[in-house]
Amino acid sequence: MNGYFRAMVKKADSITSEHTGASRPDSHVPLPNVSSIESSFREVNGVCLHVVAAGDPDDPLVVLLHGFPEFWYEWHDYIEPLIDAGYRVLVPDQRGYNRSEKLPGIRPYRITELSEDIVDLIATEDCDSAHVIGHDFGAAIGWDLALRHPDAVERLGIINVPHPTVFERVLTSNLTQLRNSWYMFFLQLPRLPEWYLGRNDYEFLVATMREKAQSGTFDETDFERYQTAWAADGAVKAMINWYRALFRHGEEPPRERVRAPTLIIWGENDQALIPEMAPESLDYCDSGSLERISDGTHWVPHEYPGRITDLLLTHLKS
Repeated sequence: MNGYFRAMVKKADSITSEHTGASRPDSHVPLPNVSSIESSFREVNGVCLHVVAAGDPDDPLVVLLHGFPEFWYEWHDYIEPLIDAGYRVLVPDQRGYNRSEKLPGIRPYRITELSEDIVDLIATEDCDSAHVIGHDFGAAIGWDLALRHPDAVERLGIINVPHPTVFERVLTSNLTQLRNSWYMFFLQLPRLPEWYLGRNDYEFLVATMREKAQSGTFDETDFERYQTAWAADGAVKAMINWYRALFRHGEEPPRERVRAPTLIIWGENDQALIPEMAPESLDYCDSGSLERISDGTHWVPHEYPGRITDLLLTHLKS
């Protein structure tokens, strides 16, 4: 890491909870038992992100992007096999989530800013590009990054989120998808979503994960960790503001075609996103492949971590 970015990491580590909009609860999740793993804070694109990193800094870089309503912990089963396969891994809490900074207002959560965060995060490793893998909203950031900053993405891994052009077209033409996306419209309301998501110890968020995943996918320890992350000051509002910014301050990327070789993994029993969007998304990739998991749900990264790890490693090495 060069002197400039080392200074940025040191500066970020020194920021206290009094920093405007910052939230720094003590870490409530043990790091995976990997010898090289570390947790730090890095200042990127004007925001302070909590980042879990592991692996040899000289190895090829893989960035793992969590979705809503998760945080870096979504990928805890993936870190060790990736570094054992010869990769350097970065897993951020994206802005507004868990231990990362929570900025006031909606505009700071525009997708352009979320993508720029990852460009700058890659640069903290003295790299110009990385393999990028995302699930849910993290996959939406992956798509946007590949379209807005194509030189920053070497290979792209997408789990259960369609290409943005496909989603926009289907959302406005398919009644099933429109009905499935009700929550995105509900989250546009003022104040009510914050109350509803936070009530009864985050009952709605817990049910969204527990009831829509295969039985036994999440245990009580998992939910204790998620509930603590959601309880960070300003976290629920920030998470909702991602969706508000997407609707109110959307900005089309400068291209529709994805240049980076792309693997789309799709749990066919996703109750939020219809599976027809997966093959349609391939039409926007110069080089793409699709792997369907017939009994996987939207939470397929948690249901089949071993199988998905194998698929991702094959993609990264091909």
